[in-house]
Amino acid sequence: MNITVCSSVLLTSAYRMCISKAPRPHSIGSIGWVVPVSMAPYRSYSTNIKVRSYLQYMKRKIKPPPSPPYPHVCQVGEPVLRAQAAAVDPGAVQGPAVQEVIQTMVKVMRKFECVGLSAPQVGVPLRILALEFPERMLEDSLPAAREARGLTTVPLRIFINPQLRVLDGRTVLFQEACESISGFSATVPRYLSVEVSGLNEKAEPVTWQVSGWPARILQHEMDHLDGVLYIDRMDSKTFINVNWAAKNE
Repeated sequence: MNITVCSSVLLTSAYRMCISKAPRPHSIGSIGWVVPVSMAPYRSYSTNIKVRSYLQYMKRKIKPPPSPPYPHVCQVGEPVLRAQAAAVDPGAVQGPAVQEVIQTMVKVMRKFECVGLSAPQVGVPLRILALEFPERMLEDSLPAAREARGLTTVPLRIFINPQLRVLDGRTVLFQEACESISGFSATVPRYLSVEVSGLNEKAEPVTWQVSGWPARILQHEMDHLDGVLYIDRMDSKTFINVNWAAKNE
């Protein structure tokens, strides 16, 4: 506006073959997600040697690091953000593993006040995305911004295995940000109007035609499912630290 996975019923056979070749070391999460071990925080010295503090070492001995789906948004550099997400077996949509991923996505999206989130952003390489633009966010926007950007409220929507179709091939430029590249923003071109079809959280077929700001959110999240970040599409000259002015004070 963040590997490899669970039980065999959850993924396609092609992706399960990919899992079997995943490099070690790895750890297995409580619901069966197989993920690379995250590096603990470290101190960086002039010699470029990365050393964990004793406190950090003891913390990891007592409490292991979390496993996906994470209660936070993965940051750029996390391999899952650059991977092609796998399709979800439709028969597994209402199963506990997929439902846990969806519930975590919604919880994290609201916690960080995102308007959209993809499963890879919580560490799960599956083709699931969520969008929500509540009334309070619309009220916080200036009337001129609402009109220029095509802002409108969007109730919570979940799309599983979404397929995108462009309805209006014209593009519009607006500043865009992402919780996976926290603290930065850039101008990104997006199509004016698109259509998405897929399954909802109840495994029901759904189709949505949308334009304006919701269409931008949708395209942004669809990119995440293909390992694409907005920095791949941005005008590099517009890339900024959103707190640049504060740094000068």
